[in-house]
Amino acid sequence: MENLIQKLLSIPPNYIIIAMVALFYILEQMLNTPFKFKRRSLHLFHNVLFQILASVVSIFFAIFQVWCIQWISDHQIGLLNQVEIPFVAKLIIGVACFDFVTYWFHRLAHKLPLVWRIHRVHHSDATMDSSTFFRIHPLEILFFGPAQILAAVIFGLDTITLGMYFFVQIVFNIFQHTNILFPSWTDSFFGKIFTTPNLHKVHHSQNQEYTDSNFSDIFILWDKFFGTYKYLPVKKIEYGLQEFDEEKKQTFWYLIRSPFLKIKRITNSTINERGS
Repeated sequence: MENLIQKLLSIPPNYIIIAMVALFYILEQMLNTPFKFKRRSLHLFHNVLFQILASVVSIFFAIFQVWCIQWISDHQIGLLNQVEIPFVAKLIIGVACFDFVTYWFHRLAHKLPLVWRIHRVHHSDATMDSSTFFRIHPLEILFFGPAQILAAVIFGLDTITLGMYFFVQIVFNIFQHTNILFPSWTDSFFGKIFTTPNLHKVHHSQNQEYTDSNFSDIFILWDKFFGTYKYLPVKKIEYGLQEFDEEKKQTFWYLIRSPFLKIKRITNSTINERGS
């Protein structure tokens, strides 16, 4: 089993990403979708530019991250290094531990104003589809990357578990952003434990009450345990952020500069204040 896992993880992540996004991008043209939008090729182009830039930054940070986690494993630091458990069990628990710590970092990204300036780039997409997975500001890697190092220190996780976590996270994240209408039973069945595409789309709602919910990447359990779980029918969701709801603000060049621009966040309370 361990050899099989290592062979799976030896596949370059970019191959998996390109194959999955290409597959779902095609399916989005063929299947029932929550909404339709024009100029998809331009939308894809701007999002792909983010992926190219993020890939360069990721290479350098990944070297540091793997070195740190290997050092932690070699020195037997963390809870799971103090007990003997089967390989598969340790792998599943380890993936859950990485996801648990990332959940809290994600919540912080919505609460800390300076980090939100970076993270809002991902939320800015008003026409969400599979390529939205690419729309991540490269500086975000420097915030979320230490989450995995912290998880390794606390729980005693190794590089194999890190690789499996990233593999599962990539699959989930691409799946979650697809512009495909999934039946409600996927939420009532899989959504008891996992973050389904419909549940993640709630997190991309323009309404801040829903934007600040469903932070989990893999296990929706964290949101249910810590009171950040919300549900909204997909057809009622308006995506993106209202302060980015202009064509020029959906371009790569504007979004890459946006963390350094003063952009007032528009919420429901802001709109109510204007109307009163």
